[in-house]
Amino acid sequence: MWQPADASDEGCDGATAAGTIIRRVTADVRRVAGDLSALGDYVDLTDVELRRRKEPAEGLFVAEGEKVIRRAVAAGHPVRSLLLEEKWLPALSDLLDQVDAPVYVAEPDTLRRVTGYSVHRGALAAMSRLPLPPPLDLARSARTVAVLEDLVDHTNVGAVFRSAAGLGVDAVLVGPRCADPLYRRSVKVSMGAVFSVPWSRLDAWPAALSDVRASGHTLLALTPAADATAIGDLPPAVTDRYALLVGSEGPGLSQAALDAADHRVRIPMSGGVDSLNAAAASAVAFYALSQRQAQSRR
Repeated sequence: MWQPADASDEGCDGATAAGTIIRRVTADVRRVAGDLSALGDYVDLTDVELRRRKEPAEGLFVAEGEKVIRRAVAAGHPVRSLLLEEKWLPALSDLLDQVDAPVYVAEPDTLRRVTGYSVHRGALAAMSRLPLPPPLDLARSARTVAVLEDLVDHTNVGAVFRSAAGLGVDAVLVGPRCADPLYRRSVKVSMGAVFSVPWSRLDAWPAALSDVRASGHTLLALTPAADATAIGDLPPAVTDRYALLVGSEGPGLSQAALDAADHRVRIPMSGGVDSLNAAAASAVAFYALSQRQAQSRR
């Protein structure tokens, strides 16, 4: 177990390019202040366009908060580095002793200067991405699948993953223009569910939907259209192996995706409201479909 110490203390390894190592036991813990050159993975985390280009190209993502970091490590993602407020060191000390990566400690002002925002959870980790499984292999191994088309809001993507994890969806497939599930905001909103629900990306769209059907799934298109079947009225047998198609914020599913579906389904609404947002609608649909599956097994 490490204890903070000044550079002059016995056992400290002295100055580095990133700052001064506090004390090395198992973890390589370094204090950063003036020289921030080692923190390139964390620069401008609020610049969405920059991070969308940088992170997949460099094979990295950023996890925020103790629970999310622990879940990412448990899922097998290698740690490139961690960036923390000092107060988080005791809570994470067991994890720090397990990772072979530098641990940078900084004041809140330094974190804000590097990342572009106030890091309220006080702990960040730059992680390496793992190779995605072939999407159709994933579909064949799953009974229930969520398919996201052009869902571009990272918060909604994270919320869909959290609902999928909590409501028994086996896998998520995202379309080519869908937001990155490993973007920091998606990971944070999902509370790490992006690490527990297997997912992959479909490149050929909408042609890949035929392949998803061929893997044994009934394609269900979620739409507010009045002529769609109320989701609770679907025959239970239809929901035995399904792939639920969820469209983008605002316009919903494209006509091509609607045309590819075996059934169009809707959530009955009232009070003059015609639809829910994509994340809320998917959660309701996952639950309703799980209930129909339960009926089919009786």
